[in-house]
Amino acid sequence: MNIDRVVFAFAGSVVLLSVALGYFVSPWWLLLAVFVGANQLQSAFTGFCPLAKFLAWTGVKPGCAFRS
Repeated sequence: MNIDRVVFAFAGSVVLLSVALGYFVSPWWLLLAVFVGANQLQSAFTGFCPLAKFLAWTGVKPGCAFRS
């Protein structure tokens, strides 16, 4: 897997977890989904994603979206 796929899989997993926790535990968990969405939006415009930078540092091969 390349960085792009890992980032998308991680973001999707966190959003699904956030929605499940928001439904079963507390609606405040939905703020986590808002944070992930805001991070994806700023990443689309700036090209900066903290997780992508970390994955590049650990040696995961880059995809076309997050080239350093």
